[in-house]
Amino acid sequence: MKQQRKAGIILHPTSLPGPYGIGELGSYAGVFVDYLEKIGASVWQILPLNPVGYGNSPYSARSTFAGNELLISVEKLIEEGLIPEDALQSMPVWDPGRVDYQALSEWKMPLLMQAADRFLETKHQQKSYAAFCRNQQDWLEDYGIFMTITEEHQQDSRWYETWDSALADRDPAALKAYQKSRKQEIERWKVLQYLFSVQWMAVKEYAGSKGIEIFGDVPIFVSADSADTWTNRELFKTDSRGRFSSQAGVPPDLFSATGQLWGMPVYDWKNRKDELFAWWTRRMEHALKLTHIVRIDHFRGFQAYWDVPAGEKTAERGKWIKVPGASLFRHMKKQLGALPIIAEDLGVITPEVESLRDSFGLPGMKILQFAFDYLGEGKLNAENPYLPHNCSGNSVAYTGTHDNQTTAGWYASQGEEIRDLVRRYFARSDDDMVWTMIRGIMSISSDTAIFPFQDLFCLGDEARMNAPSTVGSLNWSWRFPEAYLDDPVPAARFRDMAVLYGRIPTASDLPEGSEGP
Repeated sequence: MKQQRKAGIILHPTSLPGPYGIGELGSYAGVFVDYLEKIGASVWQILPLNPVGYGNSPYSARSTFAGNELLISVEKLIEEGLIPEDALQSMPVWDPGRVDYQALSEWKMPLLMQAADRFLETKHQQKSYAAFCRNQQDWLEDYGIFMTITEEHQQDSRWYETWDSALADRDPAALKAYQKSRKQEIERWKVLQYLFSVQWMAVKEYAGSKGIEIFGDVPIFVSADSADTWTNRELFKTDSRGRFSSQAGVPPDLFSATGQLWGMPVYDWKNRKDELFAWWTRRMEHALKLTHIVRIDHFRGFQAYWDVPAGEKTAERGKWIKVPGASLFRHMKKQLGALPIIAEDLGVITPEVESLRDSFGLPGMKILQFAFDYLGEGKLNAENPYLPHNCSGNSVAYTGTHDNQTTAGWYASQGEEIRDLVRRYFARSDDDMVWTMIRGIMSISSDTAIFPFQDLFCLGDEARMNAPSTVGSLNWSWRFPEAYLDDPVPAARFRDMAVLYGRIPTASDLPEGSEGP
């Protein structure tokens, strides 16, 4: 049966508009779903939903199972009587275009803890909460303990470096005593996870009712300073003293003379294969309950990963370590059934990685910004796999992702040689080049076409979501104004293209008030 062609938008919930300093899982999430339906998009791609860690990155999370408490809707908590309305009198004046994570945490986390206390005092949704705790018992209690200790250390220290050794090493007696002495604090974190789950699942259910799939994201590695490593240290490579002995990254290439060093611990596949199979299966099962489709970031790490000794300051002195990826995916498929997974197969990909991807029929990714290799003398490398004429059906195509410049920013930053290639390839002038590139992705064979929300409004790099290998207040912080949702022209242009190129099952009228492209 032929795969249905789809179009979608990539936008993390933190970027949604609203009055509370960050996009939330409240009414604006539903409004955005309605917008997606209106423009003919049937996929909403998001970034990891986990609580952010270092640099506010969702790819360096406190837990791979927990949800980001900062996304919990203040609006809904007020409606449920868990927060008094007068609590908003102390709310700072926010920059509507940016998330200030420090100021947000200082204001919102005490408010959320107040809501958790009220929840426990009134025995709000007691049966549902008890069922949630039972169903999530394999990670929830440990997460509550981890975050309580982390808060006591003011979140500025790593558990494996500064915690009391008995707690760091999970001594049973020390853990039991700590749980007893901090019962209320631990329970608050568990309540917040329940509230996040209820609100997020309502968003997912509403999206599904509108025919929109949620496209999630699972990073292959986990943060060193996370509940995952504290709870499961034996799954990672450690030395004789229990310290992480290797770290993940990628080797030197044309883009970086010293490679990329991520600082995340690597899995001990050689000695812990069975335990890792079980852990990864639980992880994927959990992710697929929250979303309809999952992208695995750095998919090539399931064939082999770049192992760098701990203590190295660059990724130059590493080696490739093979991984039993095929056996893992067979195990997960046997346990979970169909695997609606997208492989993030960007960068230098070997035939072995392609074979692993293709043997399970997993779609890869195609990025238009990577397509234009200049060979000199006005020549284009026509064999570049990201060029639209080379893209296969079983793939997800993008103008760019959250890690790229916006399309307008990318085009403006290119030299005349590259811009000339783009103009000649699409037979268009500089005028309206962003929408020309959107059309280029809409029209190709790839089953799914995804576009950053920023591209619909031709925004420049001031609206970029992330610049890889950098840390700063601009990363992960961009938000869009509510007025964008009322602009009929981008909505009409997107829908018309989705209809023209068969990415909507049945054509319907353009949004009222527009003539389309």
